Amino acid sequence: MGTVGTTGRRVGRPRADQRPDSGLAVRDELLAAAAELFTTRGYAATTTRAVAERAGMRQATMYHYFTGKEELLAQLLESTVTPSLALARRLLAAQDASAESRLWELCRSDVELLCGPHNLGGLYLLPEVRAERFAGFHRVRTELKEAYGQLLAGTAPGAELDKDGLALRTDLVFGLIEGVILIHRSDPDRPVAAFAEATADAALRIAGAGPDPSAG
Repeated sequence: MGTVGTTGRRVGRPRADQRPDSGLAVRDELLAAAAELFTTRGYAATTTRAVAERAGMRQATMYHYFTGKEELLAQLLESTVTPSLALARRLLAAQDASAESRLWELCRSDVELLCGPHNLGGLYLLPEVRAERFAGFHRVRTELKEAYGQLLAGTAPGAELDKDGLALRTDLVFGLIEGVILIHRSDPDRPVAAFAEATADAALRIAGAGPDPSAG
């Protein structure tokens, strides 16, 4: 907690390494620090003290917001999925557009999210993520995959597939999208927007629908 100075104004918490105030809420600042350290130093090598110091606060303050590294990791993982799931639900409801164009847009947006700052999608590869503590992340990820399947089923090729064929195509498309994690990690300077569009084109080819049908 800050202290009150002689002017009556609350003095802000001291910031590590004279780090300037980011303007983020405390929880978001801690998540940003954890994202940076988990993806640069490694999850196992990062301590809660290091996260707190990188965010410019005391370790005790961090524990007021998060129980530890696992909760920080769980929140970061879910942040790579929940925006795509929200978009998928909007696209499923947008019946005025073709299923092909909606699937392409979901693929493109999802790749951009996974390849965003710090390449957070790389955290999927951590062995710790298999633990029960991350069930919430896995549940949301499963919902997103199901949304991919529903959009794929609405395409002309998808409508002709039986249940097993549709499940296989969904696995392939979803696997391609999450596979960008490794590609982007090996070439982090690749322009994300162009990469996302090329991946979305490839996903539609896997689905049998060809490249972005909205492109003219």
